[in-house]
Amino acid sequence: MSERRPRLGIDIGGSGIKGAPVDPDTGAFLAERVRYATPAHSTPRAVAEVVGEIAGHFPEAAGGPVGITFPGVVQNGVVRTAANVDRSWVDTDAATLFSRLLERPVRMLNDADAAALAEAHHGAARTTSGVVLLTTLGTGIGTALVVDGRLIPNTEFGHLEIDGHDAETRASSGARNRDGLSYRAWATERLQRYYRMMEDLLWPDLIVVGGGVSRKASEFLPYLELRTPIVPAQLRNTAGIIGAVLAVG
Repeated sequence: MSERRPRLGIDIGGSGIKGAPVDPDTGAFLAERVRYATPAHSTPRAVAEVVGEIAGHFPEAAGGPVGITFPGVVQNGVVRTAANVDRSWVDTDAATLFSRLLERPVRMLNDADAAALAEAHHGAARTTSGVVLLTTLGTGIGTALVVDGRLIPNTEFGHLEIDGHDAETRASSGARNRDGLSYRAWATERLQRYYRMMEDLLWPDLIVVGGGVSRKASEFLPYLELRTPIVPAQLRNTAGIIGAVLAVG
């Protein structure tokens, strides 16, 4: 373990809120992760109470800055979109809210952005320089871009219009389930078109595929014909917490 003090990372999701202290130099958890269900009425106040409870579990990280992820666009600590939590989050200064609650500095960032930072420094992209594109294939498509280890925040490439459709309505894992596609058909008929567009727009050096479906990567990635290497994410459910800590610095 490094000699730096452990940092606390907290990952806010639509169904669960998770946290753990992390060694930022190695990405290792320094205590077992704590998880609570996201409140059914997921207002800022209700979520803040849960975040406070999680922080209280880890006195070893007390006093230090905290990284917190959020499932939406975050600009300078202010939430701009809220797809999977209460709409009252929109335009909430979340960084100030949590900083006052925890009585320490807080860095807020989008959850896909946090996952990309984690994969770039401690996961599937740790040996890759240049442009790394992370996509999370779930109900929709989340995206994040890291260039030479630095995050380009709040990309929304899942909403590109491709062939007259919002990309995630055709190529997400949710769309595959909705339309009853096999993994092979999903890859060749939907993902191939989406990732080829990403290649042409961004010229990435590596594409990392996250989301729960990445566990089945062997059932669809081999069917893609791309010029860019494409690999499954390695850190999975730990990526948000690790990336939140890395964002703190």
